[in-house]
Amino acid sequence: MLADLIQNSLDGVTAGAAYALFALGFTLIFGVLRRANLAYGPAIMFGCYAATWTHLNFGAGLLLLAVITIAGGVLAGAYVERLCFAPHRGGSAIAAMVASFALWMQFEELATIVMPRHLYAFPALYDGPPLELGPFTLRIDGLVMLATAIAACALLWWILYRSRFGLAVRAVIEQPAAASLAGINVPWVLVRVFALASALGGVAGYLVVASHGQITPMLGMWSTLKGLLAMMLGGLGSLPGAVLGGLALGLIEAHSQWFFGPQWRDLIAYLLLFVLLAARVPWMTTRSAS
Repeated sequence: MLADLIQNSLDGVTAGAAYALFALGFTLIFGVLRRANLAYGPAIMFGCYAATWTHLNFGAGLLLLAVITIAGGVLAGAYVERLCFAPHRGGSAIAAMVASFALWMQFEELATIVMPRHLYAFPALYDGPPLELGPFTLRIDGLVMLATAIAACALLWWILYRSRFGLAVRAVIEQPAAASLAGINVPWVLVRVFALASALGGVAGYLVVASHGQITPMLGMWSTLKGLLAMMLGGLGSLPGAVLGGLALGLIEAHSQWFFGPQWRDLIAYLLLFVLLAARVPWMTTRSAS
């Protein structure tokens, strides 16, 4: 019984590392723009599909596929920022969120038109045996994602609190009007924040599809919901909280599956998302309007 509990916890932590990576991008965008980007996951999916198409047609290796995934995510993120968030910077947060949902649908339709099959294989990140620690096992790709999530959190913290760009970002967060008067190009700062979050999403998407060895059009919805829930679990706007929220979500899902069965795993997670949204949405609306 105790061994099962420990093994499930280890599995939950490694699964939660992927959620933590998605949550970091969500947190970066929400912390600066005070807007929820529902097209974040589908933009990641766009980069992953671009890499998959390249692999299927040209047999590209893992390193090139990683570059294409990140570049595709940044390109799709720029498209979302220009169409959904740039026109609504001083306006309604709801309008920006609804517009991003419309682009979510665009990305999914484009993916199914260009690559109509529901499932495509993707080169595996690691196809060897898991790491054995006595009676317990750990997936190597899960450990890679966990290390990447921790490293990404540390890098983002350094950028925000130890660089000139981070100083400009924090000025825009606190007082955008004063930042503009001080000579900071606020729109350009926001574009760079969006690009950084999209690049991080590309890294997350690449690691997830390479870990699973496959990709489907559901990746966009899955990564959006998991990232949003992990961000809300960890506290809106907190980078360490995003990592902890992702790990907590992985643990919740792993133990829900263990205690209640696999059919309850996602149901409990989405019920938790509903509760958090019910509690957080009034606060988010108040902050956006202020």
